[in-house]
Amino acid sequence: MPTFHNIGILAHVDSGKTTLTEQLLYLTGAIRNAGSVDAGTAATDSLSVEKQRGISVRTATASAEWKGVTINIIDTPGHIDFAGEVERAISALDYAVVIVSAVEGVRAHTENILKLLDTAKLPRIVFINKIDRTGADTSSVINELKNITSQSYLVLSQLENEGQENLTVYLADEEAFRLRATQALADINDEAADAFLCDELLTYERATELVREEISASRLTPVVFGSAKYAIGIEDFADTLVKLMPDSARRATDELCGIIFKIEHDKNLGKISHIRLFGGEIANRDEVALFAPEEKSAVKTDAVEVEAKPPVKEKVSQIKKFCGARSTDTGILVGGDVAAVCGLPSAKTGNFIGSLAVSDSARLVNPFLRVKVTPSDSDPLKIPALAAALGELSDEEPYIDAKWENGQKEITISTTGKIQLEVLANILKERYDLSADFSPPTVIYKETPAGTGFARASYTMPKPCWAVVEFLFEPMPRGYGVSYHGRLPSNQCFYRYQSHIRTSFNSCLEQGLYGWEVTDFKCTLVGGEHHTIHTHPLDFFVCTPMAFMNGLSEIGSTILEPLLKIRVTAPEELSGKIFSEIIKMGGEYDTPVIRSGIATLEAIVPVATSMNFPERLATLSSGKAVLSQSFYGYRECRDGAEHINPRRGVNPLDRSKWILWARGALGEIL
Repeated sequence: MPTFHNIGILAHVDSGKTTLTEQLLYLTGAIRNAGSVDAGTAATDSLSVEKQRGISVRTATASAEWKGVTINIIDTPGHIDFAGEVERAISALDYAVVIVSAVEGVRAHTENILKLLDTAKLPRIVFINKIDRTGADTSSVINELKNITSQSYLVLSQLENEGQENLTVYLADEEAFRLRATQALADINDEAADAFLCDELLTYERATELVREEISASRLTPVVFGSAKYAIGIEDFADTLVKLMPDSARRATDELCGIIFKIEHDKNLGKISHIRLFGGEIANRDEVALFAPEEKSAVKTDAVEVEAKPPVKEKVSQIKKFCGARSTDTGILVGGDVAAVCGLPSAKTGNFIGSLAVSDSARLVNPFLRVKVTPSDSDPLKIPALAAALGELSDEEPYIDAKWENGQKEITISTTGKIQLEVLANILKERYDLSADFSPPTVIYKETPAGTGFARASYTMPKPCWAVVEFLFEPMPRGYGVSYHGRLPSNQCFYRYQSHIRTSFNSCLEQGLYGWEVTDFKCTLVGGEHHTIHTHPLDFFVCTPMAFMNGLSEIGSTILEPLLKIRVTAPEELSGKIFSEIIKMGGEYDTPVIRSGIATLEAIVPVATSMNFPERLATLSSGKAVLSQSFYGYRECRDGAEHINPRRGVNPLDRSKWILWARGALGEIL
């Protein structure tokens, strides 16, 4: 059986991910020449916008062979605007390759990636890049890494003349490896700890075996040095991958199971689904089932489960292996491998194939901005085509979440930043020949019940109907999410109706009292009833939204605002001006860290007041400050303003109109 390594190249923008991918492909003979990101010749940057901007904006796949091992490389974007690509790639990996610059150190986005890998318990190897540049400091980088995660770190490279033209880097010899492995393992492995305390070293064979085990268990991270730009340390890096890192057997399943981690559209092939298959086998003309990912809660409940829908089944037409834009037909995809499957029109990014045997996922992205999209020439006849195009792009990037109701004059989408909007505009023009304008972004707020209380509604007129629903809402801490509890006796409310209530409740969360998503509360079904003669199966879908909104109206909603964690690196003398800006934004900051005249400041700031901060910072620092930012979470809004999001559809608080609409008596509400 072939051996597969499915690896993801992850890091902050400009750390050298695509360059490392090119060098690995060149070393293994997968490409004839290593391309350049700046020149637009990288094999994995196939979109015209990637060639023009010199950055990766979409995940790209490529395969290489090294010493009998097939290495499937998933090259991900580094810019935070495209972090959704990283999140989905992680679900398909055997392990991650995290690149950190020896000069800039661990940037904010990389820190988030490392923490996400910890949450997902995914093994990783760190490649410290740019060791040839002046100012390179690998020791400082390793210390930063140790302060971010609880991992033990095993440095495998030996480096001489760091940051100089005559530098040399090589893997530690057997004796040095035994010493470093024993020391690194001592904190996480009893056998290594005993050897260390007895002033002994593990044998080379045993050290290698334990290192493999602890890497696979995601407790130990190996570290290698190199310079991707000048192909320094690349062969040592490749050797380390096949020698120490886990293969696809680590996540293998006995049944057919795979995840779609990327969707793209081709004029000739139609929808292309890039799949990591964990187990089983898919061949041309096979019929496969598609499953949406499970919504898993950390809170166990005794509530009646939502009724499972039968999976969609569709037939595979072609199976291809991609290397950037180039592809070859394979006709088959085996467990452990990665390939592109054509012929699944209903597929969406994040869907599973065959089963949900491996359905764990971790969250990196929280879109906190929303924009309105309209045709550039304001032609209303082009709105349906624009909505269809954005809907298709939402299949590729679900976080875009395009929303439009027939008859509306505008479409709304979620976004994480300006660069993502620029890329979307480029793709709309190039792929669909559509020109679009984007409104200034508005902040996506959320809301939460202001206190504890009951939410009730009865729907017993006009006959035939009968449904009664009563919830208890209890506010929970920030970041809790939503949990649903409660099971009534079946003779009081049939279990199938309780399943309907839960399904409808989940839909209600999209729009609360002020039109925002409702979160951070516990809901318990405490009352409800049906009538054996008058109850219609859909009655609880009419009643539940009324109960939900009645509850929020009685209890009240608290608006929550999104926050960013920002990190500014600037000359020490600019600290006062930067602190002043943070205070103006209503931010909270820590004491800065100052080293060699350079200050590093970290702060938590509201998204609403900080959208123009990058431009202000560039102006006040004359371009000398470096800013990185990442989503931090939500808190109660402190600006005193009333933030209302226009509601889509009919509000259940308008009882008469809602019942007529829910029963189909009003026709289409625009």
